[in-house]
Amino acid sequence: MAIPEQTHVISVDSVQPDFAAIHVAAELLRAGQLVAFPTETVYGLGANAHDSAAVGCIFSAKSRPANDPIIVHIAALGQIDAVAREIPDLAYQLAQHFWPGPLTLVLARHPNIPPNVSAGLPTVAVRMPVHPVARALIQAADCPIAAPSANTFSRPSATTAQHVLQDLGGRVAVILDAGPTPIGLESTVLDLTGEPVVLRPGGVDLEQLRVFIPNLQIKPRYIATDADPANAPGQLTRHYAPSAQVLLFSGPVGPVRAQMQQTAHDRIASGQRVGVLVIDEERELFVALPGVQVVTLGPGDDLAQVGARLFAALRALDRQGVDVIVVRALARAGLGAAIWDRLLRAADGKFIAVEG
Repeated sequence: MAIPEQTHVISVDSVQPDFAAIHVAAELLRAGQLVAFPTETVYGLGANAHDSAAVGCIFSAKSRPANDPIIVHIAALGQIDAVAREIPDLAYQLAQHFWPGPLTLVLARHPNIPPNVSAGLPTVAVRMPVHPVARALIQAADCPIAAPSANTFSRPSATTAQHVLQDLGGRVAVILDAGPTPIGLESTVLDLTGEPVVLRPGGVDLEQLRVFIPNLQIKPRYIATDADPANAPGQLTRHYAPSAQVLLFSGPVGPVRAQMQQTAHDRIASGQRVGVLVIDEERELFVALPGVQVVTLGPGDDLAQVGARLFAALRALDRQGVDVIVVRALARAGLGAAIWDRLLRAADGKFIAVEG
């Protein structure tokens, strides 16, 4: 694939995308180029999933290790048979209920899909996005689209076109800009190639899936970049991380807040620039600390809003030039499991346990 001379940003309506803009992006995909586009979760960096060379360019553009699989996106349930094989009945039941939406299924890979999409594994991760721009693009391109998040590898995922441009400007032909993504966290990844298991929590929570799979468990993996191939996207230990060091605190709320305040004070005293990531109710606990940069995530009882703001907030603190980001773990039920997973990976798989 030829490297684009520049990246073109095309604004599109998020509900009724302009056909001409979608057609331009679809033609580029068919020609082997990369196109960034919004989904309901995050922005994706897309290539024709049938084109091994174009898929390879995704890895190059993102500096993504070859052992990290890529999700294949489809626009209609009938397309799944050209992406996967030996599809269990459970997959169709789940697709009928959760698709289009933020659920990715890991299935046996169809020979139509080149091995580099799946890190050489015999499986493939597939989902059907609900975002009108994503669906229109897949339909116009008339091919499944392989697309990880549209950001430099290990950085916080892109939830706006500006994030994509910051990370991948000059490495992608076109960015379709439809505004911020509504969910802001990646899809849930459910492996159906054996005993069903959630490999990555995301936009569909465990309780929703347990209606269909009562004993379903979450079993995320935390692997190094040079380890064996991951069996699903988003399983590398350091992922979704800003440039600043992330200090993730977990434990009873009162003691954790006190420890965060002390840590912020100590780090500032040592000459570091400190950022604090908190829910709205905790803002006043930190804004009085001299030199601390505070970014809020929304109300603590609105995890959907917290999740939607998370990656943008991490990027905002990076732009402010902080050396360290202090953040508290929230409840891990429902969408909280996905928020915890992203924060833990942003913190390189480490957290600070605080006792009551």
